[in-house]
Amino acid sequence: MTESKRRKPPLVADKRYPSKRRKPTATKRAAKPAGKKSVVRKPVARKTTRKKTRRRSGGGGGPFRRLFRWIGRLIWGVTWRVGAVAALMLALAIGIVYSTLPDVDALLDGRARGSVTLLDRDGKVFAWRGDQFGGVITADTVSPHLKNAVVATEDKRFYRHFGVSPRGIASAVRINLSEGRGPLSGHGGSTITQQTAKLLCLGVPYEPSEWESEAAYEADCRQGSLWRKAKEAIYAMAMEVKYSKDQILTIYLNRAFLGAGARGFEAASQRYFGKSAAEVSPAEAAMLAGLLVAPTRYAPTNNLQRSQDRARLVVGLMEDQGYLTSAQASEARSRPAALSEAAAARAGGYFADWVMASGPEFFTRNTTEDVVIRTTLDQRIQKSAEEALKYIFEEKVREGSKAQAAIVVMSADGAVRGMVGGRKTKVSGAFNRATQALRQTGSSFKPFVYATALELGYSPLDTVMDEPYCVNIPGSGQWCPKNYTNKFYGRVTLADALKNSLNIPAVKVAEISGLDNVRTVASGFGIASDLAQGPALALGASESTLIEMTGAYAGILNGGSAVEPYGLTELKLLGDDTPVMITTTGIGERVINDAAAKQLTWMMERVVSEGTGARAKLPGWQVAGKTGTTQAARDAWFIGFTADYVAGVWMGYDDNTPLSGVTGGGLPAEIWKETMVRVTDGMTPTSLPMMAPEPPVQTVQPSQQRRRQGGFAQEINNLLNSIFGN
Repeated sequence: MTESKRRKPPLVADKRYPSKRRKPTATKRAAKPAGKKSVVRKPVARKTTRKKTRRRSGGGGGPFRRLFRWIGRLIWGVTWRVGAVAALMLALAIGIVYSTLPDVDALLDGRARGSVTLLDRDGKVFAWRGDQFGGVITADTVSPHLKNAVVATEDKRFYRHFGVSPRGIASAVRINLSEGRGPLSGHGGSTITQQTAKLLCLGVPYEPSEWESEAAYEADCRQGSLWRKAKEAIYAMAMEVKYSKDQILTIYLNRAFLGAGARGFEAASQRYFGKSAAEVSPAEAAMLAGLLVAPTRYAPTNNLQRSQDRARLVVGLMEDQGYLTSAQASEARSRPAALSEAAAARAGGYFADWVMASGPEFFTRNTTEDVVIRTTLDQRIQKSAEEALKYIFEEKVREGSKAQAAIVVMSADGAVRGMVGGRKTKVSGAFNRATQALRQTGSSFKPFVYATALELGYSPLDTVMDEPYCVNIPGSGQWCPKNYTNKFYGRVTLADALKNSLNIPAVKVAEISGLDNVRTVASGFGIASDLAQGPALALGASESTLIEMTGAYAGILNGGSAVEPYGLTELKLLGDDTPVMITTTGIGERVINDAAAKQLTWMMERVVSEGTGARAKLPGWQVAGKTGTTQAARDAWFIGFTADYVAGVWMGYDDNTPLSGVTGGGLPAEIWKETMVRVTDGMTPTSLPMMAPEPPVQTVQPSQQRRRQGGFAQEINNLLNSIFGN
């Protein structure tokens, strides 16, 4: 055999694919005998076989498969047609809303009511009332930290979605269900755009004639029904078409409510931190952004610690999303935002409440304009009064005592410089014991008895008998006043009777001067409350407020003229230079002559320097004043003045429980002293406007009353004759 005819062994690769036939080589074909026809086997028709196999496997399932395919095609056809119609309707709805949207500038200020900004005597803001709008800000002008904090907290995909975030909604539904609530209860998954749509009430303005109140209107705007959510989504998408992302954010920054009456982040920044929203730090920005979830609950004026805790969570979100570095976040956590002095004072406290209540209603409580009111408040004096009250109750009042106190400090013309209406000084809208509490005045009323006598011509050195004394009161029987010490001191001067707060001489002097005259003098000095009709008037049986009594003493200091306590000096509309109202003084008509006022001041100075008011002494200063303690010690007073300021202090229980071991010359005098020590710090002492009397000394006798009283009415003479005889 030749080498060409030798059969070659199969290759290894051939063994791997046994189904494949090797093609004959050219050598083998050449080796076949000439003339012999080669027989070539036809390859198996595998394709035909596979087709037959598929037909066999389809067997009896073909009709069902065709049915399913037909149903699928039907569903798809219906779905895309319905989807197309829905998309068309959605586009139409968006287009309709789009056509109603105004320019962005018209949507920035959403207040329905006016605001009131209160300035102190130096022109510094110390309080706000009403919904406050701090001024227009934009996403470009606010602090970048604030912008980032809002986005990080409320909508981290704000710059990527089309107004609605399906992922956000799905996440909110999942969280709500996991917390046992309904799918739409609790977390809403709303984007900033949707929240802005809600703040705009979907373009429906507030019409007072159509709503029971503005609160009802806002409650309707906040409802979360499924239909409302759908309308909100359409409105949000229309906004996304109409406005840029930063314009939407600008509307949101100006419209959002942030607690304490602040509308918009500029107002909130001014109210809480005393600075513009363009200047806030990361910690302050985090606190402001943290308010959005629950403005009233997290307002720093409501609970600063809770607000700071919330801000820490916001700082964490800002760090996680890359808006703050680790160092910046650590700094914001270690140095949380703090309130400004005005915010810490809870928007002006008692004084601001009083100014708002006493000012014209159409420019204060119910203003429809933005109003700026300049007041008489001196924040240094206000702080002095608050610190004095706190010091006395911490150091000299038993722990757990429910006793209350109030302080009013004013100038001689009635300008109120400071006011504390209770032990809790950082409040707003609370019961103000300085202006609202009617209390018996006790012996603090006696200066008006002696003012009447001095006006009639009596001298502080005239004398009266301090001895057992009774008066028959029609309908009540016999009334026999007694001194606080239950002793009698014989013949005493009017000055000594006032100095030692003797009751019997005060009653006698009131009777001799005429009770009607005493009432006239007291009401002339501003005590507007109903005054007692009987002789107990002299002992302070009538009720009055602390501010009335302090104002009446201011009338003594200013030389005998009536005083109307006031706190408003100038009222302007925001943006106007011309004031609507101006008040320059509270001094009114003269009540007693100047000489009588100066002699009375001399008598009251002896009350402090030598008598019952000794605890009110101020080193280096002349002080005039009067103590007062009512029956069973239910009220204790001290009201006094230097040449510069008048201050009144009241102490007692709200439920009229008697004070334990407290008189007007005790704790009230000490509160007065602690207040005035702080008020006069750094001031140069000034002498009181007082005048010592000159002899001769006369004895006050009923027979002299007719001569001194001159032209008094005959009925007063008849009254005196019936009491004292001829």
